[in-house]
Amino acid sequence: MSGWRTRVKPRALSLAVIVAFLAGCGRDPAANPGNTSSPAERVLRVSQRNEPVSLDPATTTLPDEYGILRALLEGLLVPGPGGSAPLPGAAEGFEVSPDGLVYTFRLRKEARWSDGQPVTAGDFTSAYRRLLNPETASPKATIFFGVRNARAFAAGLQRDFAAVGFRAPDTLTLVVTLESPNPRFPHVVASGPWLPVRADLATRHGRRWTEPGNFVGNGPFTLEEWRPDRHIALRRNPAWHGAAAVALEGLRFVRFDSSDAEERAYRAGQIDVTMAIPASKVPVYARERPAELHRMPMIETRHLVFNLRRPALGGAARRALSLAIDRRRLAERVLLGSHTAAESFLPPQLATAGEKARQTIGFDPEGARRLLAESGFPGGRGFPRLELSGWTNAPVLEALQQMWREHLGVEVVIVLREAKVHLDALRAGGFDIAFATAIPDAADPAAMLGDLVTDAALNYPGWSDPGFDRAVAEGRWDAAEAALKAGAPVAPLYYNTKVWLMSPRVRGWSEDGLWARIYRGVSLVSP
Repeated sequence: MSGWRTRVKPRALSLAVIVAFLAGCGRDPAANPGNTSSPAERVLRVSQRNEPVSLDPATTTLPDEYGILRALLEGLLVPGPGGSAPLPGAAEGFEVSPDGLVYTFRLRKEARWSDGQPVTAGDFTSAYRRLLNPETASPKATIFFGVRNARAFAAGLQRDFAAVGFRAPDTLTLVVTLESPNPRFPHVVASGPWLPVRADLATRHGRRWTEPGNFVGNGPFTLEEWRPDRHIALRRNPAWHGAAAVALEGLRFVRFDSSDAEERAYRAGQIDVTMAIPASKVPVYARERPAELHRMPMIETRHLVFNLRRPALGGAARRALSLAIDRRRLAERVLLGSHTAAESFLPPQLATAGEKARQTIGFDPEGARRLLAESGFPGGRGFPRLELSGWTNAPVLEALQQMWREHLGVEVVIVLREAKVHLDALRAGGFDIAFATAIPDAADPAAMLGDLVTDAALNYPGWSDPGFDRAVAEGRWDAAEAALKAGAPVAPLYYNTKVWLMSPRVRGWSEDGLWARIYRGVSLVSP
């Protein structure tokens, strides 16, 4: 079994995709008559809603951050268009053993870091060792747990990294051994946490290795400027192996606090691509400028996190709060039909046939009142005034506040914080009930449900259920969802649909349902 090498038969990749990819790699941007002539005019301006906490793949968590990192770093494989099979990245191809346990990646001989040094298999193993080191405490370590002994190493139970399933027999060969076969492993490898870093520079510069002047990447762009809360500027990397195919001279990620602010900037011609658009503006653009309005169902569940450290939030109370949410009303009236009411934690793209056949979460105010009374708060009497916190979506939080008041007699206080502050509170357990997003790093149920297993770094509720842990480890997704419904550490609200604006000048935009953007084929045409 093999993938994407010219000497072997490609696996799971259509001829059309291969032809399109190879054609793009051979394109000279100077020969494209649609390109603008001025280098300054070939800078794509993209909205950035959250100031990055980090540009280190080992500590990054937000899709916004990976959106920048994918321009600076290139993994072994890169996401395919629209969630299709991953494409070659730093590796020109790979081979799979007959038992599905061993993947052998062949790196490109011409691959270089932006400082001119060759990209080697050792760079990848060093990066993965750094990420899995218990001292790093990477929130994304779980995405590596399919690799042999990676979980034990991250937990400090296995101290010898040589026992982990990464091996570099030579500078251009990386061998990865899995705990068990996973046909979706190439999608895992194409995920953000698997991006490489120069571990030697991270050691030399410490936390400052991600700053301009210190950052060395192997992607199509380099880090030129980072002005906090204003913008991040990248420039084309001439050392990248596919530089001849890159039409853009640079990227500029411009910081905005809200969808209203970025929409105003878009109308003023200050940005080319928005992150979102206010729900109230969608009908206007659909009617007047439909070619600029784009929609994509995301592999993302927006939900509430219950802090199990709060005495009032016992199991019955959590289930009561969840059952008192009218998700359809939320999606249709508050979100104006731009999103889909959640029926389970896993979004439809990851749900099994069994999960799709039933609705696992419903609206049952009578049952909710009964459960709340069983938990010691009949009619909401005696229930503490907890905080309902988030960093955005105030109308959603206000709707939830009203539903709980109406159906349960429960009052909550809405608290809005900056995204970084909200995320820090989630990590530290400094919240009561919090709005959150669940976005897996790969289109794999294990990547999404794994964040809720006992002691996972992103297990914000502080939940522990041995039955759930076993179901996830064994790949029994129906059983895992049933355990989530019974335990209710989270309350799914809706599946996100990304709705954004993009200038007609932008061509070749590539994005998938995991917020992964690939900029190598993007160009700007003259107005």
